[in-house]
Amino acid sequence: LQGHTSAVNSVAYSPDGRRISSGSADKTIRIWDAETGVLVVGPLQGHTDSVTSVAYSPDGRRITSGSQDNTICIWDAETGALVVGPLQGHTDCVTSVVYSPDGCRITSGSNDETIRIWDAETGALVIGPLQGHTFHVTSVVYSPDGRRISSGSWDQTIRIWGAETGALVVGPLQGHTDYRVNSVAYSPDGRHIASGSEDSTICIWDAETGALALGPLQGHAYSVTSVLYSPDGRRITSGSEDNTICIWDAETGTGALVVGPLQGHTDYVTSVVYSPDGRRITSGSEDKTIRIWDAETGALVVGPLQGHTDYVTSVVYSPDGRRITSGSHDKTIRIWDAETGALVVGPLQGHTSAVNSVAYSPDGRRISSGSEDKTIRIWDAETGALVVGPLQGHTDSVTSVVYSPDGRRITSGSQDKTIRIWDAETGALVVGPLQGHTDSVTSVVYSPDGRRITSGSNDKTIRIWDAETGALVVGPLQGHTDYVTSVVYSPDGRRITSGSWDKTIRIWDAETGALVVGPLQGH
Repeated sequence: LQGHTSAVNSVAYSPDGRRISSGSADKTIRIWDAETGVLVVGPLQGHTDSVTSVAYSPDGRRITSGSQDNTICIWDAETGALVVGPLQGHTDCVTSVVYSPDGCRITSGSNDETIRIWDAETGALVIGPLQGHTFHVTSVVYSPDGRRISSGSWDQTIRIWGAETGALVVGPLQGHTDYRVNSVAYSPDGRHIASGSEDSTICIWDAETGALALGPLQGHAYSVTSVLYSPDGRRITSGSEDNTICIWDAETGTGALVVGPLQGHTDYVTSVVYSPDGRRITSGSEDKTIRIWDAETGALVVGPLQGHTDYVTSVVYSPDGRRITSGSHDKTIRIWDAETGALVVGPLQGHTSAVNSVAYSPDGRRISSGSEDKTIRIWDAETGALVVGPLQGHTDSVTSVVYSPDGRRITSGSQDKTIRIWDAETGALVVGPLQGHTDSVTSVVYSPDGRRITSGSNDKTIRIWDAETGALVVGPLQGHTDYVTSVVYSPDGRRITSGSWDKTIRIWDAETGALVVGPLQGH
C-alpha cells in the first residue's frame, strides 16, 4: 500500500476488520480497504509533525492519533474529518494512544514522562497528568475490563494505574533489565508465569496483572537456560549455565530455594523436564550426559547416563513416564529406562547432522526428531526402528518439532523461515510451507484444542496459524525488539506467552493477538 511519503509508524485495524488506518512521519493518516488495499479516505491532515500512533474507537466510528507535535487528534473514520482537537497538554512527543474498552476515554503516553486520560467525546482532560515515570513513556494499554491502565517506559519499569482515578495501583514493576529472557513457563493452573534469564535469576509473574509475584529468585551464578513447574505446581525447577539445577518453592509465596543447587554436570544444563508423576527431574547437558534426580530431595537417582559423544540438546519423557528420549549434537537419539537409567534402545542413527528437537506422540508409540540436516524422522519408540522418513522439504535446519494433541499431525519449524505440517502416519506433507516469517522459526506449539499453531521467530514476531489449512489467522504479533525464543499456551488456551532476547515477556490474547499484559520487565 503506497501513498505515504515517509516512514509508517503505526497501523491499526478497524474493529470489523474492513479498514486499516496508518500514521506516518509524513504527518498524515490514511485509511485503506483491508481487502483490496485501495486508499479509501485521506490523507488526513492536521498534525504538524510525525504521526506516531493511531487507534480505532471500539465502535469503529472514530480514529485517534498521537504525534510528535505533542498533540492528539480525533477523526471521523468514515469521512476523515477532524472531529475533536488537537488535544493539547503534553509537552513532548505523544508516543501511544489507546481507547478504553467502552470507548468513553482515550489514554495517551508521552516522552514528557506522563500519561493523560481524555474524554473521547469532547476531548476534555479528565485525569492527569499521571506522573511517576522518569523517562519517556513508550506504551499504554487498558486491561480487558477497562479498570486498569498499564504503561511501559524507557525508565525500565512498568506501572499499573487505576483507570477511574489515575492512582498508581501497582508498581513500578522493576528488576534487572540488561539481560535476555531464555525460558518462560505457565503454572499448571495458569495463574502464574515463571521466567528464566541471562541475568541468572528467575521471576514469577501474575499472569492476569503482570505484577511480579515473586523474585527475582537468586541462586544461580550464570544464565538460567530452562524453567518449568512441577505437575502439581508446588515447585519450579531451573537449569543454568553454571552447570547446576535449582528447585524453588512456588507454593508458599516465599520463592525459597528448596533443594539445590544440584551439582554433577560439568557443563551447561540445557534442558530440564519433570516426569509425568512429578517424582523425578531429568536434565540434559553440554557435558554430553543425562542425569535423573529425585524431585523431592535433589538426590541423584540415576546417572550420569553416558553414551552420547557430543552435547545433549533435548530430553523428553514418554507420556507414561517409563522412558526418556534424548537428542544430541552427535546426530543420534537414545531411549533410556527412566527408573534405572539403562540404555533401552539406541543409538538411533540416520540423521547426518545434529538433532535439535525430539518429541513423543501423545500415545507414546512414536518419536519424532528434527535435525540440522533439514529433515524430520519418525521412529518406533519401542524398537527404535525408523518408521517414516526422512521427511524432506525444509531447506535449512529444523529447529522444533511438535505433535498435534490428537497425534495425527507433526508440525516443524525451521531456519528456512517456514513451518510445515506433516501426516504423522505417512510422513506426507499435508500443509505448507507456511510462509510469512522473515527469519528463522525458533519455536512452534499447538493450542490445547489443536485448532491453532503458534510460532515464534528471530524476526521478532509471533504468528498464529490455522492448524487445518495453514492460513495465517492472527499476526504478526509485534512488540518484541529482538529474537522471540519461546512461545507457550496457557492451559486453557486463552493466552500465549512469549519470551525474547529483548529481555521481556509478553502475554497475548490467543484469539485476537492483542497484547494483554506486558512487556513484563524484571530480568
